[in-house]
Amino acid sequence: MDKNVGPTDKRARLIVGAILLVVGVLSIVGLPLLALGGWAWLVALVGLVMVGTALMGFCPAYTLLGVNTCRKN
Repeated sequence: MDKNVGPTDKRARLIVGAILLVVGVLSIVGLPLLALGGWAWLVALVGLVMVGTALMGFCPAYTLLGVNTCRKN
């Protein structure tokens, strides 16, 4: 599994993913920051996937689309 997520992409995924994960989880446990309702689970899941792909440095969707944001050395 070759890495296809570059450093800037990783930072963006970590920041946005962490925010989505926190907002989703807080909404699920009853502290609504936004009126997410039934969407809270999906928001939390998307955040989790974004954080996971950032930490692994690999995005399966990028493989399917032929995208690679890693720097070529």
